Amino acid sequence: MKELVQDRLSKMDDLEQRRLLKNMMAGVFMNLVEYQEEMTRQLERRVFEEIENTEEKFDVYVSLTSREDYDPIHEFLYPVLPSDTKDKVMDISRVAEVVREGGALPLFTLFLEMETDQITALVRSKRVFEGTLVTETGSYPIRFRLEHNRSYILEIEKLYLMFMQNGMPWKTINHPYAYKFVDCVLVGGEGQPSADEEIHEITISLEEFDSFKKVDVFPLWNIERLSLKNSGFPIPAIDHVNYEHVLPLRKTGPEHGYLIDGVEGDIRYIKRTEEELTIVTPRDKSGEWNVLKVTKPVSTRLSRQTYPVLSNRRQDSFLGRYAGKQAVIVRAKAEITRIVHSFEAAQGLELERVDIWGGTGRNDVSKLLSKTRTYPLNPFVSDNVRTEEGKQIMRLAFRHGSADASSTFPAYILSDLLSFLVSEVQMYFPEYKCEGEWL
Repeated sequence: MKELVQDRLSKMDDLEQRRLLKNMMAGVFMNLVEYQEEMTRQLERRVFEEIENTEEKFDVYVSLTSREDYDPIHEFLYPVLPSDTKDKVMDISRVAEVVREGGALPLFTLFLEMETDQITALVRSKRVFEGTLVTETGSYPIRFRLEHNRSYILEIEKLYLMFMQNGMPWKTINHPYAYKFVDCVLVGGEGQPSADEEIHEITISLEEFDSFKKVDVFPLWNIERLSLKNSGFPIPAIDHVNYEHVLPLRKTGPEHGYLIDGVEGDIRYIKRTEEELTIVTPRDKSGEWNVLKVTKPVSTRLSRQTYPVLSNRRQDSFLGRYAGKQAVIVRAKAEITRIVHSFEAAQGLELERVDIWGGTGRNDVSKLLSKTRTYPLNPFVSDNVRTEEGKQIMRLAFRHGSADASSTFPAYILSDLLSFLVSEVQMYFPEYKCEGEWL
């Protein structure tokens, strides 16, 4: 409106009339325009804030670190398994027994900087690799095979159960590093080491895959384990059966997300306010509660992060907030595109095509299965209404966009990012079996 007034004034040839009109506009009309613009901005702000984005408090950020670079006072990243920061104790007698007599014994864990489907193929091949056991008396040739390490995937599954117990909506965890750990399992060797020999070193050669292995690395996420004590005494709940335990959040930070880690049947429901959690429980005595604090990330300058920090965070927008409040999913490619590109992990990726294939028998798609580059990230989310048999396949075809994802993320996790996006689409469309491919 201001530009329109200025345009009209500039076209008046009579300078006196221009001056009078300018004074009149500046004194009355422009104040009215500015007032109207301010009221419009306030209305937009109220509408936007009315659809509160509570899920961002529970966004999970992940990364990977070596033992050498691990920062125990990092601002928001913590080990997925606290035991990873401690030195591993090896059972020397069991190692000597397997070398002498055979058997199987997991010794240590490796991280492979490879695509997950390549790791899966390598593990399924049951290939045996050579290694060396060095003791105080000499060296012994030993043999290994690789097996998937599921300890970090099980932690994600436990987190899902905790979200359900706390009545919070689940969002797929984007943790590609967790799927690339393998256990080196000792399956035999040569020589006769004694049970009391001191082991100095154990090495393994993965031959052509040796350059991809990383030793002494472990995954991180922004989840901290706390023990909080309720303030005051438990208060009888309104049902006169349970009790309310109040956990203050001022010291630990009200801006973070919190999940109660309780045993089944110990939590009836949880009430959340800005500065406290109220747990309704049958427990009638005060005590400590195990809590998972989903820490809000902050920008860091002094911490060194060798591997990229990834997340399942959605880009904040009014459309995304509004769509999240709706119970009905729009069955259209535009809606699938919106879901995919609402995540920060989709940066540099473009959804080109959505195809529906097959049905009962799926004879027409058997030849396409080899093109699938994704794997399900939520196998623990059960669907008690539908069965997998007879489902049509929704094939999502992606390509690298103008902002190439490979320049943002390492190449060996791109298919994992694809799996994350497809797994999120799967949550919206359970009647299909969703898969992804590269164009």
